[in-house]
Amino acid sequence: MRHLVGLILALVLGAALYFGAGWGVERVIALHGAVTNHGAQHGLTSPAGLFAVAAVAGTGLLLGILLTAPRVSPLATGLPGLALLGWSALVVIHSQTTLRYVPMPGSHFTAGITYLLFNGILGLLGAAMIIPLAIPSRWYRRDTYVDEAEEDYNVQHALGLVP
Repeated sequence: MRHLVGLILALVLGAALYFGAGWGVERVIALHGAVTNHGAQHGLTSPAGLFAVAAVAGTGLLLGILLTAPRVSPLATGLPGLALLGWSALVVIHSQTTLRYVPMPGSHFTAGITYLLFNGILGLLGAAMIIPLAIPSRWYRRDTYVDEAEEDYNVQHALGLVP
């Protein structure tokens, strides 16, 4: 059941990376250095810029939680990480045909993801996201509850504090 939830979280993370990071990065690139009608305000401090930064930060926060939470299946980050590594390898092998496999061509999401893809950032993220797949303790379930019915367990005696 835990790995089934991990598979669902992998789909959620993949969508968050595509839509959240793709849109956010595209907006940050478009607003970087933009000047509003007031002339002095930076484009990233405008409400649209703050939403773009919040989208990227929220995607990163979701990724960080799924990477570090010990009860989350390693499939949650491993499967999207393998997809990102495969996509990055396709850029290295056939950079012209890579854009054929990007969903929703011509959208803001695709522009941001293409920027991340061709600058190697998705490859770096994919390499970091597959690390939980190699940690054996993430694959099995740990039951860490303590049975309170055992009254004969003495902490001081177990630690050697009582002679």
